[in-house]
This record gives sequence, structure tokens and C-alpha cells, in this order.
Amino acid sequence: MSFDVEIIKPSIGAVIHGINLNDLTPEVLANIHQALLDHQVIFFRDQHLQPRQQAELAKSFGSLHIHPIFPHVEDTPEIIILDSLKQDLRDNELWHTDVTFSKTPPLGCVLQAKKTPKQGGDTLWATGIGAFRTLPKHIQQKIAGLTATHDIRQSFPIERYSKTPEEREKLLRVFEKNPPVVHPVVRTHPVTQEPILFVSEGFTTRINELDPSESEELLQFLCQHATQPELHLRWQWAEGDVAIWDNRCTQHKALFDYGSAHRIMHRATIQGHAPFYSA
Repeated sequence: MSFDVEIIKPSIGAVIHGINLNDLTPEVLANIHQALLDHQVIFFRDQHLQPRQQAELAKSFGSLHIHPIFPHVEDTPEIIILDSLKQDLRDNELWHTDVTFSKTPPLGCVLQAKKTPKQGGDTLWATGIGAFRTLPKHIQQKIAGLTATHDIRQSFPIERYSKTPEEREKLLRVFEKNPPVVHPVVRTHPVTQEPILFVSEGFTTRINELDPSESEELLQFLCQHATQPELHLRWQWAEGDVAIWDNRCTQHKALFDYGSAHRIMHRATIQGHAPFYSA
């Protein structure tokens, strides 16, 4: 590769050194794509991309998603703004894979730190590939081929996102356009063919083939297993940091532990395809 890769954990994560994301050759870009497949989430320090540059980097992976709820940069709708002074960001402080309430959840995301608190505001990422690998064999066999329901209401409850009649009406329209969807509990990575545990507390509400009590018990076990310390990393942000993660095989959680301090993140979300399971 034309840059240095510092592995964070063997199971997930790497920091990429010696690269300027504002000046990418096709060869370097191809190596970045491969590094993402190898490490599931990759980080770059001190980049300071403009919104249009961030969108162009994300577009190298595919077309971009427009989020139905979060605000965006005025002239770059592909870049959503996560601003702690303007939004209630507590929904990010639970483990989730982005937008699995869609039939075609994102391929991945490009996230940049624009303003960071002096303390707190770290983000954790966990590996769904490692989560499946480390399950007992009988659990692997039990969940292969099962499906689960994912629902936007799990992370965007109406009591928190409809403080005015106008907000309530808008949110209800979003709910109508995004009814619950069904995905495999174990999905297959479309490139590496790795099996991935594909449930999260953020959007997964039940395992469809099981009765409610068994579904709740198994889902709780799977979510706790998937996010254990051995399977996740913790990233401490500095302004200008850029993270790219493979949303197909990871989940993440942004810590809301910085009180009234100001935290601004810009995110580009890359369109994905319908999850599938191949034995």
C-alpha cells in the first residue's frame, strides 16, 4: 500500500497514516477501499475536508443517502449535520447499525469531526463478523436463516422527536414512509462472503420465527454478545478526524457524556443493497 496502516485491534479497526484525503489517486483510493474491507472501520487524522470534498470521497464507494430526519449542509444535502446544541443526540448513545429501518441499509458512512468537546464524545464500533465467529456453534446454527424486524420508531420515539405539532406531523409522515422491515439475523457480506451478526438494540425489535419471550431473550443475548469489549474499539475524536466504516458488518455507539459542551459531526451515508444470507 502507499500508506501506513496501524491496526487498532486484530478484530476491528485501523488508523491510516501518510495520506491526504483531499488528494487521492485511483490507486490510493482502491487501497483505501481494500483497507475498509480488511479492518471494517478506518480512521484518518487531521484531514479537515470541506462538505463537498467529504461527499466526493463517500461517492467513491457508491451513491449517497439523504436522511429523512437529520438536517444537512445547505448546499450539500448528502452531508448531514449532527450538532449537539441543535439536536437531541441521545439516540446515538445506543448500539446501532445505521438506517437498518430501510429495506436497503447503507453500505457505509464517512464521518468527520468538525467540533469536539474537550472531554467525552467518543464513538465505539463493534464487529458483526467477529460477533458471529465467536458465538457458540449451536447458536450459529440456530440463528442462521432466521429473520428479524427493524423499526425506525425504536430509535426515534415520537415523544422525543415531536415537541411541536409541526414536528409531530413531519415525524408521522416519516413513520408512514418507513414501515418496519425484515432482514436476516445473519447476513452475508456481499464482497468478502463473511457471515455477519446483523441485529442491534437501536432498530431490531424481534426475531420473527420465535415466540415473543424466546425472541426477547435471544435478541438480548445477541446484542450483549455483539458489543462485548473484545469485539469493539473506542475512538477519541480530534477536530479534523475522518472515520469510514463498513455499515454492513459493524455497529456503533456515540457517547453522550459531554453535557452542554459543543460537538458537531458531518456524516455522508453511502447507499447499500438489501441484506441477504447465503449458507
